[in-house]
Amino acid sequence: MPDQETSDESDDPATGGGEQKPPARVRPAVAERPRHRMNLFAIFGLGSGQWGWAIGAKATIAMALAFSLGSYVFTPQLATLAALGSMTVLYERNTPYGYRAIALGFVGLGFVASVMVGSLSALNPWASAVAVGAIAGVATWLCQALRVDRPGPLFFVLVGAIATIIPGGFTEVPLHTAIAAVGAAVGWVVSMSGALIRGRHPENQAVAQAFVQLAALLRAIGTRRLDHVQHDASVAVAEAWRIMLLAQARGYRDTPEVARLRALLRWVSDIHLTATDVSMARTSPLPEEAARFADELAVAVARPERAPDPDALDALRKGLRPRSWEPQLYNRLARAAQAARRPEHENTDRGLELYDTRFPSVGNSLRSSLSRDSLIRPTALRMGITVALAGVVGLALGMDRFYWISITATTVLQGGNVVLTVNRSAQRALGTLLGVAIGAGALFLDPALVTVIVVASLFQGLGQFALTRNFFYGTVLITPMALLLAHTAAPYPVDALAQARILDTILGSIAGMLGAVLLWPRASAARLPPTISDVLDRARLAITAVLDPDVRLSPERRYRMRRDLRAALVSLRGVYDSAIGDVPRATTTRPLWPVVVATQRTGYLALAALTLEHPPAASHITVQRLDLAFKELQEALLHRRTPRLGALPRLVDYPRINMELRALSSSMRTAVAEDTRTAELQEKRRAQREKRHAQQEIDADL
Repeated sequence: MPDQETSDESDDPATGGGEQKPPARVRPAVAERPRHRMNLFAIFGLGSGQWGWAIGAKATIAMALAFSLGSYVFTPQLATLAALGSMTVLYERNTPYGYRAIALGFVGLGFVASVMVGSLSALNPWASAVAVGAIAGVATWLCQALRVDRPGPLFFVLVGAIATIIPGGFTEVPLHTAIAAVGAAVGWVVSMSGALIRGRHPENQAVAQAFVQLAALLRAIGTRRLDHVQHDASVAVAEAWRIMLLAQARGYRDTPEVARLRALLRWVSDIHLTATDVSMARTSPLPEEAARFADELAVAVARPERAPDPDALDALRKGLRPRSWEPQLYNRLARAAQAARRPEHENTDRGLELYDTRFPSVGNSLRSSLSRDSLIRPTALRMGITVALAGVVGLALGMDRFYWISITATTVLQGGNVVLTVNRSAQRALGTLLGVAIGAGALFLDPALVTVIVVASLFQGLGQFALTRNFFYGTVLITPMALLLAHTAAPYPVDALAQARILDTILGSIAGMLGAVLLWPRASAARLPPTISDVLDRARLAITAVLDPDVRLSPERRYRMRRDLRAALVSLRGVYDSAIGDVPRATTTRPLWPVVVATQRTGYLALAALTLEHPPAASHITVQRLDLAFKELQEALLHRRTPRLGALPRLVDYPRINMELRALSSSMRTAVAEDTRTAELQEKRRAQREKRHAQQEIDADL
């Protein structure tokens, strides 16, 4: 994602003359390979992050208002559609309000379309099962292609599924869609209400989070966590630039207020890459004062008066060579503090230009999501086919309320890979068991409509509050809400409803796991080598452009190269994390972790080189040899062979790039050797099986 140009004054150690940096001789240790585990902590443990206080309160208010309004104007049965429509409040919770107003409108239209499809298919249960599957597949495709964040396709499926059981025929479809639209409008109003109090909170929060992750990166230097925290920091910077671009509405983008935010984000982006150079040359932790300074900058994003004193870092600079990377890191932190102290910023300063559109073309996003190299296409097809077949099988088994199977399968498949899907299945099954007990207990009391509205709204809010930390606890709280809405929409004996709900959940969990294992199980693993190659290609273009004495990078080209390379780096870790969880077929993916780390580090070093205002150039022959080395690594990776790299050209001013390219070549040789050993072992086992089978046939003849 986008990050901006460097500041007017050059802080680069490579600028001009000055003292040269000695080449780093010690490579930082490779972080432990990420592991998706199937254990009790994965099911019951709390994840990182904060509780969803704000979204929980908004979800409660939106459902209470929509449910009450629908019950007053229409009937309690139809009011459930309004309650479901109010779940628009759960989407686009972190985007700027100007963009959110438009995006939530389209989410509301999606809910209305789901209700329409569900209502039209309600006359035939088999058609309903297929329709719910179609909603799941299309919603997954659109949400991922257009970067609609959590909760993704789940509530589109829930809305469409509940619409299939509400009484009425074709003549009632316009009424059903209108009621859902009213509920969506209520959710829109509640979500947008924050604009009246903290109109620029999303932008401030995104930039502040980038500084928080920068502080975490500074603390991780010299530790085994470096590669993981580096990725988290890059994701935070990329997300902050996405949020800032979405906020660039006409009349706001040229204000001193937004210029200050862009300046701070430019600084945190450049400091992040300066920290990359420091981390590659330092194997011991940085002083804690540097990380605390970054934490204080995070607070100062929204409160300039809380900005730290730039002179507080003077003690850290003492005794360091002025032209080395570490004092330059402290210099940039100090200059970021100076920018944070000003409540406004001149928009004419260099480096604050925007060379990007507010948001990417919808058509281009949809087309790229359907390409062969995209993971979105197999993910959406897997979701749609699994959910549809789960509903059809449920009907074939004589289950009237098949839609719970479809909803559960949708929830489980949102895990992303086999391991996470299994964990989600366990969380969903156990959470539903407890949630059904709570919901059935509430329904046995035969509550009045007012009580149903209040209790369902509270459970909805509490569920969203807990979901940010653990899916199991969120499921325990959301299940009673779903039961209350389903029972209100189509009354059913409570004991039978509870029993069916538990059985449907078990079947839906099994269906979700089968879909993850059987449908496109190697989608992520197959896309990992091309993704690594893409990062190397973008790093090659960036490094050769920086080194080429005949190339003068314009600010716009520099900006686009940084944006595209950072996006490719973020995508690389996402693809690897998905592929490593696709067991039992992840055996060929695990050996690639050192390759991924070396590629990631090479990419970040290329990004850091792009921040240099006047980088030292290299000779033409050096640039050509380096270009050939990158291409050989790409070819070897795509053909899964040992790279024939030869001697790398010596980069005196960029020794760490040489180091990572050698490490990349070495790790590729190791991965190829492990592939060979694995193939030989599999062939040996196959031969042993055939021998045993032949011996059994001989014994049987005797």
